[in-house]
Amino acid sequence: MTWEWIRLIGSGGCLLIGMIFMILAVFGVNRFHRALNRMHAAAMGDTLGILFVFLGLMLMRGWSMDSLKLLLVILFFWIASPVSGHMISRLEVMTDEHLGEMMVIHREKKPGENQESEEKGKEKQHETV
Repeated sequence: MTWEWIRLIGSGGCLLIGMIFMILAVFGVNRFHRALNRMHAAAMGDTLGILFVFLGLMLMRGWSMDSLKLLLVILFFWIASPVSGHMISRLEVMTDEHLGEMMVIHREKKPGENQESEEKGKEKQHETV
């Protein structure tokens, strides 16, 4: 009886952690602007989210043939996901002309700021670009 409760709590915890990783991956994919950043967020959701969800399902079922099948699915995802992610990122690097450009953020001039500090700021901006 105690072992069943431990399995239930462990599987529920793993399912909850997996769902949290997947939800965070959705927010990451929607938040980032570049394709490579979006891919990283999606890969984290794939890798960790699916891992924890399937571990929770494996704990729920116990040691059976279903658990072995879920383990094989985890292994397949862990082999296929990095390979497909690498291929997509290579395609993005080859096709994006503006990938190496840096975005420069211009800050607004505060009242009371003198001319010298403004000139120094412009010099620093030109050095970083």
